[in-house]
Amino acid sequence: MFKKIDHIGIAVKNIDLAMRFFKEKFELESTYQITLRGFHAAFLPTESTPIELIQDVSPGGVITKFIENRGEGFHHLSFEVGNIRSTLKNLESQGIKCIDREPKEGAHNSLVAFLHPKDTYGILIELVEFQSKPS
Repeated sequence: MFKKIDHIGIAVKNIDLAMRFFKEKFELESTYQITLRGFHAAFLPTESTPIELIQDVSPGGVITKFIENRGEGFHHLSFEVGNIRSTLKNLESQGIKCIDREPKEGAHNSLVAFLHPKDTYGILIELVEFQSKPS
């Protein structure tokens, strides 16, 4: 069902400042940026698991609300799956609440869906299925 950890999502107020910080302090530089479904995202590759910096396009979105409640930082853990629709059905049949009952368009030509943190030990989990292998 779960292939690997795909990335770790970090909520930020200012994606440009966050990218500069990660580049200056940790030598991690964004190789892929996208604006999609109301979010700016920048991916910082590492040898194993990329970091995704995410910021709302407009004030008042879900990332802004998350930061207001919890501050900047860890937002979600993303797992790659082979078949997102069957994985969602399987998890839902086991009593795990799926925030997204149908997958949505994601970065890197993928489909994504989220699981509710109340059913996953407080962790917002994103499932991702790639339509083609990311480069």
